Amino acid sequence: MKTKRQAKLLEIITNQEIETQEQLQKALANEGFSTTQATISRDMKELRVYKELSANGKHRYASSMQETASTFSGRLHKIFRECVTSVDSAQNLVVIKTLPGLAHGAGSAIDGMELPYLLGTLAGDDTTLLIMRDTASASSLCAEIKKMLD
Repeated sequence: MKTKRQAKLLEIITNQEIETQEQLQKALANEGFSTTQATISRDMKELRVYKELSANGKHRYASSMQETASTFSGRLHKIFRECVTSVDSAQNLVVIKTLPGLAHGAGSAIDGMELPYLLGTLAGDDTTLLIMRDTASASSLCAEIKKMLD
């Protein structure tokens, strides 16, 4: 639930000009996430949400995680298309198989994204193991990686 709520929080602040936690709380409630201000505050801290000046002169929430994701997105797509041979998940683990010698690059690219639901990454010669916070996170990331490979 936390991962889905945080993903929705990032989506909301990306697509809307949210100025206050109260507005964010209402937007989350409209999306089916009933939560407290304290929970939102903790989520915002974990997701590195900050206020920035928008184009219209108002302050709005933004996240450094969005910037990190977009910075690494091109690099990640290139690395994955060129070196990943398969990806699968089992419970909270994601296993990425690569061409020999390229697992470290795939793991490093994912680590660089600083995903809030990624606990750690281990890489060998041709296999990268991602330890996720929960099964839903593992399934979701596995599906995203498979889309990149198509």
